[in-house]
Amino acid sequence: MAVPKKRQSTTRRDKRRAHDAITLPNTIPCPQCGEAKLPHRVCPSCGTYKGRQLLEPKE
Repeated sequence: MAVPKKRQSTTRRDKRRAHDAITLPNTIPCPQCGEAKLPHRVCPSCGTYKGRQLLEPKE
């Protein structure tokens, strides 16, 4: 079984983990109601997309 000869330094370990951070989703305000929504998706609060009513709004 392969076993490392030397312990990997914390610097090398942390360089590898530098891209593992979780990023927050990019939200934009809805042009109809102003609520935060994901881009290119139907607004969950008012149900509009590109000025068209696609879903019934939540109460």
